[in-house]
Amino acid sequence: MEITQQCVVALTWELKDTLGDELDVLDEPVEFLVGGDDLLARIEEALQGHKVGDELSLHLEPEEAFGDYQENLIFLEPRQAFPEDIEEGMTFDGSALPEGLSAEMPKDALYAIAQIYPEHVVLDGNHPLAGIALRLKLKVQGIRDATEEEIGRGSAGTGFFRIQPQAPSNDLLH
Repeated sequence: MEITQQCVVALTWELKDTLGDELDVLDEPVEFLVGGDDLLARIEEALQGHKVGDELSLHLEPEEAFGDYQENLIFLEPRQAFPEDIEEGMTFDGSALPEGLSAEMPKDALYAIAQIYPEHVVLDGNHPLAGIALRLKLKVQGIRDATEEEIGRGSAGTGFFRIQPQAPSNDLLH
């Protein structure tokens, strides 16, 4: 079976920056819906027509990956608006931020606590890999037809580096 739109592909990968520093490794296959919201467009394009066992090496510029770093997504907010037990690295969904923060903060972003000071907290709404060119080595471990449910929701359940709100000890990107 070849990879086409509306199929589910099981992938492993090794992700590095352009200096060769390892950013993420996925040793156990994870399933992604091709033609949904799970993968970056450039990766979907590259996977088309490939079969189980195929390996691909991709170079992704920031605009093909997670975009350029945007200074306007950095916010300095009052420390008292946050719970006492926050830590650097914790993430907050933009739609569930504490009351009393800047009205111009986009609600569709995920914010990471970048720094904590006695009087304020620095929130960063950029993806952790924004502004970084990436080198990605993929291996196709499996291919199957997508279910109607997966097609309907646009996902096999895992997005490519979908960042979820997390506790500070969970530093996985996938």
